[in-house]
Amino acid sequence: MKKFFQVLYIALILLFIYAPILTLVLYSFVDTPIVSIEQAFKIGFSFDLYIKLFNDAALMKIVWDTLILAVVVAILATILGTVGAIGMFYSKGKLGKGVAAASQIPVINAEIVTAVALVLLFSLVFEESRSYFTLIIGHLIITTPFVVLSIMPKLKQMDGNIYEAALDLGASPFGALVKVVIPEILPGILSGFMLAITLSLDDYIISAYTKPAEFHTISTYVYGAMAKSNANSSLPALRALSAIIFVVIILVVVINNIRTRKKEA
Repeated sequence: MKKFFQVLYIALILLFIYAPILTLVLYSFVDTPIVSIEQAFKIGFSFDLYIKLFNDAALMKIVWDTLILAVVVAILATILGTVGAIGMFYSKGKLGKGVAAASQIPVINAEIVTAVALVLLFSLVFEESRSYFTLIIGHLIITTPFVVLSIMPKLKQMDGNIYEAALDLGASPFGALVKVVIPEILPGILSGFMLAITLSLDDYIISAYTKPAEFHTISTYVYGAMAKSNANSSLPALRALSAIIFVVIILVVVINNIRTRKKEA
């Protein structure tokens, strides 16, 4: 009975967390602006919203622009986060601890504060305070610390002597880094990369404050569509888009966990 109640407790928590997302996925198969059980059974389930999504050229452009931005930011954040994490891990004394503490400020800082600070800085440094370049910088600031957080545990789990052993066996510092350290922390790097993509796709506040006026991400477009309510014909199709993003992320997480378990085995 104790095990039954433990499983039931966990199931209720998961249901509470994922019930809104499961509802979203369910209604991505109902082509109606009004979300209700009555409308779902009246209209029926179909793939109409998915067809509308892929036939909407303007919406698909926004999707591709957002994906390209997320991949570019994730690649840059992974490079910066990996180099930064390795540097902080091998730094001695107060310098490494101070840099590590400073790198986590964007994680705990309110995002609206970061966004306003970026706008003020960009207005002083650049002629155009809102451009594609400033958008990338803004996303890098909020994603890179999470890459560091993903890699640090793998560095701490790694045998601290293998780097020195590689040097003693004749490897150059760069060769030891690439052939010894990087393979050991690769799961953390991949996790950080996926986390950076998710954060970039999800972000609204930084994007709204740093993007150029003519550029839209999925989050800023969704906010604009919701502000116009049902007047926007693309709003129901966003349910299909959100369902696709959710399913893709779930698949990536499952595949990554399977690969990690196989490697550990």
